[in-house]
Amino acid sequence: MDGLRKLTVSFVVPGPAGVAIRDRLKHLTPQDEKVLRAVGDHQGALASLDLKARCADGLEHSADTWAARKRGLTKESSSRIAGAITKATHDQWALARRCQAAHIRKLDAGIKTLRHRLSLPLGEKGTKRTAGGYRSKKEWFRKSRRLAAVEDRHTAAVADWQAGRVRVVRGGKRLLNTRHHLTQAQLTEGQWRQRWEAERWFLAADGESGKRFGNETIRVTPNGEVSIRLPAPLAHLANTQHGRYILTSTVSFAHRGAEWADRINANRAVAYRIHLDMDRGRWYLTASWQRPVIQTIPLETARARGMIGVDTNADHLAAYRLDVHGNPIGGPHRFPYDLSGTTDHRDAQIRHALTRLINWAVRVGVAAIGIEDLDFTKETTREKHGRRKRFRQLISGIPTGKLKARLVSMAAEQGLAVVAVDPAYTSQWGGQHWQKPLTTPRRIMSRHDAAGIAIGRRALGHPIRRRTAPPPHDQSDRAGHRTVQAEPGDRGREGTRPPTTDRPPGGPPPSGKRTREPSASKTVRDAPSTQQWAQDSLVRTG
Repeated sequence: MDGLRKLTVSFVVPGPAGVAIRDRLKHLTPQDEKVLRAVGDHQGALASLDLKARCADGLEHSADTWAARKRGLTKESSSRIAGAITKATHDQWALARRCQAAHIRKLDAGIKTLRHRLSLPLGEKGTKRTAGGYRSKKEWFRKSRRLAAVEDRHTAAVADWQAGRVRVVRGGKRLLNTRHHLTQAQLTEGQWRQRWEAERWFLAADGESGKRFGNETIRVTPNGEVSIRLPAPLAHLANTQHGRYILTSTVSFAHRGAEWADRINANRAVAYRIHLDMDRGRWYLTASWQRPVIQTIPLETARARGMIGVDTNADHLAAYRLDVHGNPIGGPHRFPYDLSGTTDHRDAQIRHALTRLINWAVRVGVAAIGIEDLDFTKETTREKHGRRKRFRQLISGIPTGKLKARLVSMAAEQGLAVVAVDPAYTSQWGGQHWQKPLTTPRRIMSRHDAAGIAIGRRALGHPIRRRTAPPPHDQSDRAGHRTVQAEPGDRGREGTRPPTTDRPPGGPPPSGKRTREPSASKTVRDAPSTQQWAQDSLVRTG
């Protein structure tokens, strides 16, 4: 085991901290859409100005500057809208800082790999853990130039981090760059402009406990009536008292509708967001609220009824059920998904695969699902894998973050826990110790199926190997096999492995009766003698 890295301890993943539901705003009148567009455009412009001011403050931000920005926004909207805009601004700035830190770590990993490979002789082979030298002088020279470029980018990124500078695009950098590739995107300039403006709108309001129906800015009554508190410059568009506009459309949340109704009837905080789907031309209302922190069950409780180990791959989930002692039960289960196409299609594929996995886990009666705590941040760099572009694309295509987040939230609704384990050596050791023994003419085991067993055993606290090493000679069973699945209190757990017939050779069967009489021998032998033999006294002859 020398040279292997130390494994991290398995843990139960905390449950979801929030809930979000959505419904379509149907049958909106032209006046309704006019008001929504005007409010979104007005508040979006305020959000852009506030984000610009927050980025200019950098690390000099304080509670006083926050209050000053909020007072300035209140004059153009309202106190609650100003609070929602400043809060969204701070969340966006914090997200940009986290992305900046992740970018610096990725550049660090690339620089380390480039320096290592440049220091090796040309053509030197690498190992499974470290890359080898470059194959030619031409490639070595190109990589040395790339090292200089990466180091320059790293220096600039570190300088931005230390100065508190972030680069944020309201509406998204990808959509912004689409403006230069309208032909490939199959969009006209007018269509792109409509998408760009819709993405920069701000039609959201945070909830407030104690206020009527949990939100004073965007209010939804128990019968589904939606009304908006208009900003001060747009108060002339109101169609009811107190500067509010009531939409002709009503909503009814089919999913979690009872939970949502309980919250608004108790005047508990519910946040709302209205957005326009430009592809479909439909308006949607999203309601969200926070949940109290769910106390995760102890790890031993999660292991009490066995485990389902899940290996995450680029096109399917490979799952295997194990009992409490780590023994595989039944055959492998595979839940495929297709990650090609649009974002909505990929999201639906992941959701469908997880739904099938969770339904199977509920049917078999396990209490938890074991999954790898994957992080491919360093594995996708071109410096580590070089020309293996397809392999890098394969790793990048595995939906680790989205899959884990969805699995935790969906499993919590069914009362299932999720146990995260260290992903080190699961595929290698699973294929080594479980793939071949479980392969039969009717059961085809893949390396991914065996990795699911390895993940499940690690989540249960068992080693991945099927059996421990035999004891030394002249101790107890003289180099016999010992199993690791038996409980510590079981008698005979240190004994030799019993024969496959459950009885010693030549002994009676467990029932005490033979299934058939022994057949007569075909060899001709003399009949047994009945004479009693006795030893005569010695006779001395002459």
